[in-house]
Amino acid sequence: MRRPSVASICCLSLALCACVQTPRTPAPPPPVAAPAPEAVRPRFTIEASDNDTWNAVGQLLVRTPGVTYEGRAQMLGLYSIHYRGEPLMVLTRALPLSDSITRTTTEVTVTMPKDQPVDYSGAAELLAAIELALPAELESVRARFAAEKEAKEKAKARKKKAKKSKK
Repeated sequence: MRRPSVASICCLSLALCACVQTPRTPAPPPPVAAPAPEAVRPRFTIEASDNDTWNAVGQLLVRTPGVTYEGRAQMLGLYSIHYRGEPLMVLTRALPLSDSITRTTTEVTVTMPKDQPVDYSGAAELLAAIELALPAELESVRARFAAEKEAKEKAKARKKKAKKSKK
């Protein structure tokens, strides 16, 4: 049997290299322009903590005519409601402090549940009513929290006093 020559091995190698196709990287797809929102989502901000705001908004919602309360999620700052038959989500979220926001501030907004047609006329009406009543409701919530804290402290002091008198 005859050994292949170096020249024939080189020719064979070059022929095989010519057959190999280099992978082509696909061209990136053209950018897709996001559709402009149909309406600006109604929103407002208030100088208050997110917890106080969330509690005050909840109190307002349960007392507002035309609102059917469905559920809530405090960690998400969310209330799920129906307002005059329209499903809505009322959201509260703390805004980060910055050069323009120097005090504890919370944003309140209304949005539609996923895959629902957007019609913010009712949402804007509801949010305007909340915005008008929220400052007074915040004071009420703060007063209630302070009274609850004071009652707990008094109960704790009474318990401690009773424990000392037993000894």
